[in-house]
Amino acid sequence: MEFRQVTAFLAVAEELHFGRAAERLRIAQPALSQMIRALEADLDVDLFERTTRRVRLTPAGEALLEPAAAIGTQVDGARRIARAAQQGLAGRVRIGFGGTSGYSILSRLAREVGERHPGISLDLRPQMYCGQAANAVRDGQIDLAVISPPAPAGVEVHIIRQESVMIAMPAGHELAGRESVSMAELAGQPFISYAPSHGSQVREVMMRLADEAGFLPHVVQEAPDPYSLLALVGAQVGLAVVVASSDHIRIDGVRYVPLAEGGDAFTLALGWRRNNPSEALARVVGIVGEVLPQAQ
Repeated sequence: MEFRQVTAFLAVAEELHFGRAAERLRIAQPALSQMIRALEADLDVDLFERTTRRVRLTPAGEALLEPAAAIGTQVDGARRIARAAQQGLAGRVRIGFGGTSGYSILSRLAREVGERHPGISLDLRPQMYCGQAANAVRDGQIDLAVISPPAPAGVEVHIIRQESVMIAMPAGHELAGRESVSMAELAGQPFISYAPSHGSQVREVMMRLADEAGFLPHVVQEAPDPYSLLALVGAQVGLAVVVASSDHIRIDGVRYVPLAEGGDAFTLALGWRRNNPSEALARVVGIVGEVLPQAQ
């Protein structure tokens, strides 16, 4: 059974007249009659009773009417989806992000995309930190990611803001009541951090600031995500360097203290592969430019 035969069958079934059905399909009547005969031969049934005065459906034709209409609807839907995808109005965009900064950026972007282009689905992939995410964009594993420049070759970036860091510490810690602390004051303290393999910029900042202060951080435990990390701080396992945007996360037993050297610790951006052919991605990137102004 071919789709053109289904279309021909539906036209004749609705018109109950071969001439009018042929005119509606803009084909010659003999060609239409040939398609119907071929369909009947394929199914080994008679679909229409034909006389010189009228055409009507046989019981087999009546039975075929509903499934044929469903096939037509599905094919029309598939055509609309394909056309929408070609125009960037439908499709899937894979987005990698990690940390609280990523959550804050993606929540706003997801709302805007949902309102403007409901046919585009965002496949959000959390716990993918800046370094890992940038490489995944470069390699085509994801389409868009929260990263920190410099980006790999071929990856375009839209800079969002400079991110600052602070210290999360147990509320009962001797330094928890301070208005700010310096990194040098934290030498010898137990730290909680992300694993080096994550490519976390926050970990990189922690290591850099500690090196500038003349010590190597004593990392007593690693955490997979910011919420686990802060829970460990609240459990008095150690201190943690976290992004300043984490201050909206309230966990019992955790106190945030500004870090003297923590201002403008790293650059936060969205990155995508320059030669990615996805029209859906192009639509999302256009929204990024509107709702997340480019920082200088």
